[in-house]
Amino acid sequence: MAKYFLYARKSSESEERQVMSIDAQIDELKEFAVKEKLEIVASLCEAKTAKQPGRTLFGEMLSRIDAGEADGILAWHPDRLARNSVDGGRIIYMLDTGKINSLKFPTFWFDNTPQGKFMLNISFGQSKYYVDNLSENVKRGIRQKLRKGIWPGRAPFGYTNDLRNHTILPDPEKHKLVKRIFELYATGEYTFEQLIRKFDIRTKTDKIMMPGDMQHILKNPFYSGVFRFNGELHEGAHKPIITKKLFDDAQVVMVARGKRRKKSSHGYIFTDLMSCGNYGRAITAEKQKGHVYYRCTKKRTNCDEKYIREEDLLNQFREAIQKVSLPDDLGEQMLVKLDNEAVLNKQASSAHVVALDGQITVFKEKMNKLLDSHLDGTVDKADYLAKKEKLLNQKISTEERLKKLEARAPPGSNQ
Repeated sequence: MAKYFLYARKSSESEERQVMSIDAQIDELKEFAVKEKLEIVASLCEAKTAKQPGRTLFGEMLSRIDAGEADGILAWHPDRLARNSVDGGRIIYMLDTGKINSLKFPTFWFDNTPQGKFMLNISFGQSKYYVDNLSENVKRGIRQKLRKGIWPGRAPFGYTNDLRNHTILPDPEKHKLVKRIFELYATGEYTFEQLIRKFDIRTKTDKIMMPGDMQHILKNPFYSGVFRFNGELHEGAHKPIITKKLFDDAQVVMVARGKRRKKSSHGYIFTDLMSCGNYGRAITAEKQKGHVYYRCTKKRTNCDEKYIREEDLLNQFREAIQKVSLPDDLGEQMLVKLDNEAVLNKQASSAHVVALDGQITVFKEKMNKLLDSHLDGTVDKADYLAKKEKLLNQKISTEERLKKLEARAPPGSNQ
């Protein structure tokens, strides 16, 4: 009596996908074995794709058959055994050499004859064709998404996938958090750890976010309206959360972390405006009993200047400013001059808008010509990617300048 290995496989290693497939296969195969009076020596279940060779349990099964533990395989369909030419070839070769005497499938007829092996070969070929064609369809779908500026993957932190319309939208709550994170980090006053603690940012499993995850957020250009896929920068169709300028500012801070002098986090407004009159040392401040006091830092000096309260210091500033204030008649003349300059600035702004529009058109034309040159083989891929990224960044920066200028335009203007 022939002995069989029962082999069941699900296509995905994901626990969420096809989780019932293994159990369903085993139940059906055991019922089939009872009906056909087949002896099963072992059941092997594998959660790995057959697109490529190298499945552990599949290889173990063939080795055990080669050692004589069984001489047949029971599976749901030939595509459970092989979806690649290597594994399919091993099965056919073991049939040719007599190592495998029988293959049983509830959904496929097979006899160990030349005709049976020919039909099995066709079935293996069809399985491989299905995998290859599926891969091409996926790649084509990704290319189409990239043409439309759609990120072909899971939305990053601060965004959500709109499954109905196949787009990516800002998360109603988290997009505000992302913007605030970039704004604070760009000041140079916060580290990754400080930002995580400040906002108590957690993962989907409710674990505190790691510093590496925060760095990944701050380095992701997706938030400024572009994204990188396979080394190429693409302009996204999604709504940016931050401007490119803010993103670039954050990158500068990240590169120069710790090299730039941090601004005071206490909010003492006069410390950076003054220095000690005796020795030129910096001014420091501290709060005592509800009042802010300023004094010389006295670093490496014996300065005898005393504390001064902020209210008294503010009065001194007022007195100094009043000494250089303009007379009323001169002030009127200055206001008239400012009005005239406002008219000129408005005219200049209109001309600037036209100029920026022209620059954006030029950038688009250059990117189209660059793509044509790359497709023609005139420009290699490395040069194409570098030049495209430079042009795209210039275009986006110019568009942001244009939006900013238009936002300042007074109501009723022609801008």
